[in-house]
Amino acid sequence: MKRMMKAALAGGVLAAFLSMSVSAEEIKVWVADAVTDFTSAQIEAFKEANPDFAGYDYIVEAVGEGDAAGNMITDVEAGADIYVFAQDQIARLVTAGALEEVAPDNVEAVETQNDAGAVGAATVGDILYAYPITSDNGYFLYYDKSVISDPSTLEGIIADCEAAGKNFYMEINSGWYQTAFFFGAGAELTYETDDNGLFTACNATYASDAGLTALKKMIELKSSPSFQNGSSVDKTTNAAAIVDGTWDSVAAQDLFGDNFACAKLPTFQGADGETYQMSGFGGFKLLGVKPQEDEDKLAACDALAAYLSSEEVQLARYNEVGWGPSNLNAQQSEEVQADAALSALAEQLAYTIPQGQYPGDYWTLATSLGDSVISGELSADSSDEDLMAALEQFQATCESYLG
Repeated sequence: MKRMMKAALAGGVLAAFLSMSVSAEEIKVWVADAVTDFTSAQIEAFKEANPDFAGYDYIVEAVGEGDAAGNMITDVEAGADIYVFAQDQIARLVTAGALEEVAPDNVEAVETQNDAGAVGAATVGDILYAYPITSDNGYFLYYDKSVISDPSTLEGIIADCEAAGKNFYMEINSGWYQTAFFFGAGAELTYETDDNGLFTACNATYASDAGLTALKKMIELKSSPSFQNGSSVDKTTNAAAIVDGTWDSVAAQDLFGDNFACAKLPTFQGADGETYQMSGFGGFKLLGVKPQEDEDKLAACDALAAYLSSEEVQLARYNEVGWGPSNLNAQQSEEVQADAALSALAEQLAYTIPQGQYPGDYWTLATSLGDSVISGELSADSSDEDLMAALEQFQATCESYLG
């Protein structure tokens, strides 16, 4: 009896061992909850099309791009093998050793098939570290085409709004939106971080002729009776134009009805007589691959990342959940071209920079600068010396945030 029990136990242990030995190795994939089902379905299609990689056990987990980078940096080993993250986290992920370079065989395809902004967002130094999957976070112009005759210049938009007794909305006391003026005029404000997320360098040129040009234009805009500070369609009154993003597309269509239209941000004429294209921040979702000790597993991860970021899958993702593609061909598809908001944003993103990491206090500081314009503390009556003093203080405070 004991012999039989021992044999049964031994057999069970052996069976368990054999089961463990033949079980497939896992590839863990983190994506936002909104696309978990979509991603799972695409992985099944990938396995069918790539039988060499079908033997892995692909696990899809709901971890949004806002949380993925922090989780990866906290514990790279326990993190996902493939994950979607926001572009402003790429430097931290690289220095933390959480991102493998894009496979050499995939680099040319990624760089030539996606828009320049997305490729730039996926690149650190001269190295491509991620696969772009969206170009859909940024701001542009929604307008009423029965009021705005030509959306290409800020001066023309304001003149049309004033003539019609309508309002123009832009949130100039936001550190996100006000960069449209500063970056457009040629001023710079970016930060560098180490692998712990500490800010190690601040590249700022707001205290410059470019910064002065931008600040003066903000003051000029505020002086218009049509100007209203804001960026949410549902909080507007008597609006003919608003600087906003794709998330408000449906609300903007409801507001303007048959006169709904979109365009990239306009140009503006500086006090120096020069013409500048409004710029600002752009946002992108990127797909990263974690470094692997097993070269075969790394090859499988790279192949899947390339597939999930391909033209076909980006277009399918747009049709499923509305994420705007970074792939150039997908952007030119009938479906995406018919999306007026995404088309306007795609044009605007050519003039923006990818939003990197910024100290939390920067956003409060930028609000304070905008509030100084809105309150009239900084106005057309302010001397160039006073305006430059405000910019110098702003820049010095930005530089003080370094760790």
